Order: sequence, then C-alpha cells, then structure tokens
Amino acid sequence: MSTLLHGFHGTSRLLAHALLTGGVNGAQKVFNRLRGASSPFSLRSFLESLCGDEARLDKDTRALTRKPLVCFFSEAFKCDLLCFLHLVHSWVPQDSVLALIHCMAQEVKQKPWIRALIRQLQRDIGDEELGQNTLLSPECVVQLKGLCEKFKDPEAKGGWELYLNEHRTEVPSDNETDSALKKRKNEVMDLDMDTDMGEPKTKRMKMDLPASDGTESEKVAEDEEEIDMQLYCGPDRSSSSGQQPQPDDLLSILPEHIKAAVPLIKELLQSETEWDESCMVTLRVLNECDSKQLQVLCELLGLAEAPEQTLPHFCSFLLSLSPDLSHSTASVIIKNLLLGKVLSLTEPACRSLVTAVTSLCSRYPRPTCQALIEPIIKEGRTGSAQAELLCQLVKNCLEPHHRLLVFEMTIVGLWNDGLLSVIHAILDSKIELSEELFSLFTNQLSSQSPHFTKSMKFAKMMLTVLTKFHSHVDAACQHTLSSCISFNETFLKKSLQAALKRITH
Repeated sequence: MSTLLHGFHGTSRLLAHALLTGGVNGAQKVFNRLRGASSPFSLRSFLESLCGDEARLDKDTRALTRKPLVCFFSEAFKCDLLCFLHLVHSWVPQDSVLALIHCMAQEVKQKPWIRALIRQLQRDIGDEELGQNTLLSPECVVQLKGLCEKFKDPEAKGGWELYLNEHRTEVPSDNETDSALKKRKNEVMDLDMDTDMGEPKTKRMKMDLPASDGTESEKVAEDEEEIDMQLYCGPDRSSSSGQQPQPDDLLSILPEHIKAAVPLIKELLQSETEWDESCMVTLRVLNECDSKQLQVLCELLGLAEAPEQTLPHFCSFLLSLSPDLSHSTASVIIKNLLLGKVLSLTEPACRSLVTAVTSLCSRYPRPTCQALIEPIIKEGRTGSAQAELLCQLVKNCLEPHHRLLVFEMTIVGLWNDGLLSVIHAILDSKIELSEELFSLFTNQLSSQSPHFTKSMKFAKMMLTVLTKFHSHVDAACQHTLSSCISFNETFLKKSLQAALKRITH
C-alpha cells in the first residue's frame, strides 16, 4: 500500500501518509499544521493526485489496468478519506471534490458505507443535484425498524421508537428518510489544532440517536456543522423551527448547578462592580457546558444585550479562566456577546467594544475569525464601521496564518468599499500567498473590477498587488490584471498600467 504514496508529491504525500497511517485524526493534525505554516497549503493538488490515472496490476484479474489512483486504495482508506473531507469540506475546492466523487463512482463494487459517505460529502459542498439521495438505504431502514420492534418498551414512548417512526418504510421516499440526516450526529473533531492558542487539542467524538433521557454528566463535543449553523445565525435571527423556546423550556436542559449560576452571572454582567474570586468560580460553569447547553446559557444571560461599558470587565474575567475556553465554547460566546453589536454599528465602535473585541481576538484568534469575522463577510455587512474594526484586528491581533484565513474568506462573493479596506489591510500586512490563491484572487479582481471603475480604494488595492506581489504575476495573471486595469477610470490608471508594464519587462 505504501507504494501508492509515490503518486503524491511534496506536502500532498505527507498528508496521504498521515491519512494512511493515522486515519482521520492524524490527517487533521497534519492538515492544520500545514495550513498554519508560512507556506500556504491547498488540498487541490492532493485531490488531483488521487484523481490522476495510474496503471497497475489488478489483484483479481492479474491484468494491467488503468484507473484513478484513489481506486487502488483499501476500503478503510477511502472511508477515512471521505470522513476527513467531510470535516474540512469548507476548505476543499468544490470542483476537486466533484472530480474525486466521479472517480470513486467508477467502481462497480462499492460498499454501502462508502456510498453514504459520498452522499454526505455531496451535501457538504452544496451539490443539490447529486446530494439529494438519503443516507439511509431501504434495507437499513427496515433493519432499524426491526430493532425498534425488538427493544422498544410497550409502555413507554420515545427513544428508538420516536426516531424510527419518523422513517416509516411503507413508502421509503427521500423526504421521509432525509429527516434521519437531521437527527444523526456525525463524528466530530475540533479543527482548531493551533498550539499557540493554548486551547484543548482534542475533543471526544459522538454518534447518537434521539434519546428520551440522558445523564447530565455526559459531556461530549457537538457536531462541528451544528456549531457552524449556530455561529452564522446572528442573535437577531429566529430558530429554524420558527418558534422561540420559552425560558422554562431552555432551563430544562441545564444541570442544576448551571441553573443556579444564571442569576448571579446575569447580575454581574449588567453591573460594573468589581468581581471577586467567588464570582470567578461561578463563571467557570462556561467550561462545564456542552455546545447546546452553552447556547441556552448565553440566551438566558442575554449576552447579546449586555451593556457595552461592561464588556471589557466581563472579557477580562473570561481571559482569566483556567483552563482556557475550548474552540467551540469561545466561538459560541464570541458570537453571542459580540456579533450582534458589531453588525449593528453605524458609526465607529466605542472604546469599550473595541477593547472587548481585540482582547478576545488576541487570546482566541481562530474562534474570532470563524464566529465574528466570517459571518460579517459572508452576510455582506462590512460597512465603514465594521471595516474599521476588522482592519484593527488584522493589524494588531491576528498572526500571519490567521490573516491568511481571513483573506481566503474575502475572495468569494460580492465586494463593497468596506471589504476592500479589509483586503487592502491584509495585503499590506505580512502575508504569503500561494500561486493558486493568488490566481483565485486575481480572478476575483477581474470579476469585481466592473463594479469599482471609479473607486480609489479598489485602485489603491490593485497598485499594492502589482508592487508587492509582482513575483506572483505570470502570463495568465498579466492578462487578467490588464483586463482589470482597462475598467479603471481613476487618476491612478496610468500608474497601474506603468506598474504592470514593469512586471512584463
């Protein structure tokens, strides 16, 4: 099996070796270290190597066959590969994933588990046409129904019966079995492996079904996608069910000692009095919550409505907690405490809000990127006030690899003047772009240039690209940048043309 690694090159071979020997966990560790390295890493070359045709001897027919490299690997490797791509799908180019799925679909004998993982990956990347099939086969539903009949308590309702009654097999349509996907929880591992953040480096994994009761002492990591859904829903948005739960319903899922801490934390949060050590002990319940409990606790505490003048005080105690908050816990708190306040800015942020944001960003940079910066960018809410705050974070709080993470967030979707300021600040800072990322960025420049013909911000950003990253400009990029400059109508157009001409010569 190790001979198959010769089909990979450089860092792609390192990742393939980690996946082959260490499984999903080992591949995640290597992937996060590669992403945090000074030389940016992309999964595109790794996936292209898997899709490349190889001529090898078929073990069954003993004949020389030519097919994609991924088809020669074991079933266990393919399962680990698909699980790994599911966990990091937000960083994977969609076209490369589709090419890999196409290659794996060529295999005649394909195990049901691999088919299910492929369907899940199709849903992850938003491929509606290919990802509409349910993850549960009709045979699987029938077998689960049999288990329900065997183990259910005729006097009790719920548990297995409640779960499987939602997947009746009389007409095993996609719509019925699709609801199983929403009930399932996938294998989870925290993607934040950065050692400089001092955060917990592992999380337990969880696979469960809806249960009628459970022990309060059970602390497990929730599915990363469920956390992401919570992060991108701002404090002003309603739940997917359309109904807001009542406070009593929210309290019912919290253990008693966490319920008892709610009034005290709420009182302290809304006051500016000094906190003593007893208050710190109370605040430690934040580290004792799973993600669902923490989301409920944040809603009960009203973090979204906390007065801005109390934020620095509250954040200073968050930073004093020992051990540090986990990645998911920090993300949920940052989203609830800061996202709504930053999104609602119509003028420059006050000193208290700036202090709170910068202090949390300095200690928890990746959760801040994912829970605060990314939602603002994705929702197109980077007005001048938001842009000014994000630029401060880029310049004063984020390390180069975190700036690169934010830069990757900006090269999709539509741009506005505020986002141009953020991109310019990133380009002006210490950042190393790979050729692939620079090519994607120039393509985005080309698509956006007709919308900023008279924008000085866009022209200045273009000038920074031509002067600071001239070594990245190849023949294809020259043509793309020349097209961008042709749309420019500012007085900097001649300077842009001169800068491009110096590169070509």
